[in-house]
Amino acid sequence: MSLDITPMTPANRQLVQAYGEGGFKITKVAYEGSVLMFLDHSQDWSGALTMDGLKAIVEAENKVEILVVGCGDTFTLPPEDLRIALKSHGIVLEWMDTAAACRTFNILSIEERAVAAALVAVG
Repeated sequence: MSLDITPMTPANRQLVQAYGEGGFKITKVAYEGSVLMFLDHSQDWSGALTMDGLKAIVEAENKVEILVVGCGDTFTLPPEDLRIALKSHGIVLEWMDTAAACRTFNILSIEERAVAAALVAVG
């Protein structure tokens, strides 16, 4: 007997299906370079890990409560001023390497959390 354990997700829900070689495959759409992901759409992004670079997250129509940042191939510490600035907007920063961020975003998305992701493309 087999049991399907694939989680149910809304039709428009964004999920990372693949990453690497400088881009991402998100819900059957290929993106070159870094991306910003929301629950219902994804968009190209400069990769700037600054408040200006993350303006779309702060100003999102649907309030973002958790921002998952994939900072690249390897983990580096986040800028403390960025964490403080996001917190002032009610956004918790979850900082990790891009591979972990892809997995984390998918899980939080399926759980229907108020999440967004800023994913720096990796080789």
